[in-house]
Amino acid sequence: MQRRRSLRRRRMAIVLVAIAAAVAGAALLAPHLHHAAEEITLPLRHEDVIRQQAQDKGLPADLIAAVIYTESRFRDQTSPAGAEGLMQITPATAQYIAQKSGGTEFELGDLATPQINIAYGSWYLRYLLDRYGENELLALAAYNGGEGNVDRWLAEHGAEGKVFTADTIPFPETRHYVQKVEEMRGVYRSTYGPELGL
Repeated sequence: MQRRRSLRRRRMAIVLVAIAAAVAGAALLAPHLHHAAEEITLPLRHEDVIRQQAQDKGLPADLIAAVIYTESRFRDQTSPAGAEGLMQITPATAQYIAQKSGGTEFELGDLATPQINIAYGSWYLRYLLDRYGENELLALAAYNGGEGNVDRWLAEHGAEGKVFTADTIPFPETRHYVQKVEEMRGVYRSTYGPELGL
């Protein structure tokens, strides 16, 4: 009987030690698990290129990161419309950017290179912000819906005496796109501020 009690106590002690070890291990792993989960749900890659392009083009780094997230979730891919890479640049837009920016050696296959894709997408964002007087709403709407459409919407709103806002963008996809980029810009700023040099 005494022997059984002693055996039970030893088993109980082993179980308690195992539980304590599991709790301690979980506490040590928690920060790593949180970071891994964040990387899956809110990825950030090529932050050095993003910081460099933000500085070179006079853009907020969190804006570039938010556009990349909204366009591709940081995955190199080609859309059904033929847009390529992290910032989802169409071949026609890439050729235009190459011509305007002096990219004489540019080939369409270069869009798969993150550095070139982010450089071209950042150039285009800068161009659109300049074209629309630093109006981020209009620049983002044009990035997604095209400059011709934004020009038409502005003319229609002006003729009707209406103010152009994100809520009045006629294309649901473009309206959602602009709202998503603005939302993700705040998320990237608060989550990855140091990595983005903010």
